[in-house]
Amino acid sequence: MPRTFERCGIRFQYPDNWELEETEMDMGWMVSVQSPETAFMLLSVHPPQISVDEVLQTTLAALQEDYRELEHKLVRQKICRRWAKGYNVHFVSFDFANTCWIRSFRTRRATVLIMCQSNDLELEQSEPVLRAILASLQLTDDDLSA
Repeated sequence: MPRTFERCGIRFQYPDNWELEETEMDMGWMVSVQSPETAFMLLSVHPPQISVDEVLQTTLAALQEDYRELEHKLVRQKICRRWAKGYNVHFVSFDFANTCWIRSFRTRRATVLIMCQSNDLELEQSEPVLRAILASLQLTDDDLSA
């Protein structure tokens, strides 16, 4: 039976054996769900004056600082019935290949960043779960979803 997370007009479902952690930030908040292995999904909500490109570039730069030889490709994906901009990223960490999806979209009241990551050994099991979490994502507040 999946669990449901809901806060400030954002709702999603995640597996009951995944751990959820919420964090307050200076200008927003973040929630992450972690699998029993290494896969995770992180969602952060930022003020609307911070652009999609700004959160994407900051996130990509942080990954590039840690993983100098990462590969990335610009992509677009529909999330919550809106087009999100982002990157598909691949890098090696501790001798394991990793796949990471970074996506961002704007609403009237927020800029949302989503990051999903898994090492490639467990990607076959974790990718469908991460995609299901993304598919369950809903904007439930009219001001947020506009």
